[in-house]
Amino acid sequence: MIYLDKEENFDDLIKEGIVLVDFYATWCGPCKMLEGELENIEDKIKIVKVDIDKFQKLTINYRIMSVPTMIFFKNGEKSEEVIGFHTSDELLEVISGLK
Repeated sequence: MIYLDKEENFDDLIKEGIVLVDFYATWCGPCKMLEGELENIEDKIKIVKVDIDKFQKLTINYRIMSVPTMIFFKNGEKSEEVIGFHTSDELLEVISGLK
């Protein structure tokens, strides 16, 4: 998992292949529960974590209204969005639909 450290790096991180971007908050209970599910699939997909409190410009740009919100990018283009807690199996289903 890659924790975004600079907003400028975001486009480089999502430009190739299928990437799951997890918009989360440190104070969010479902986000903490999701962490384990993401660990289960991190060997199958590149995961970028974006803290909504640190990266408000990205949060506004992608219209994140609740957390966790996961946006799937395919070669830099937004493909799919899921909101709320999801199991690793549910996330793998979304991923398989993108390939």
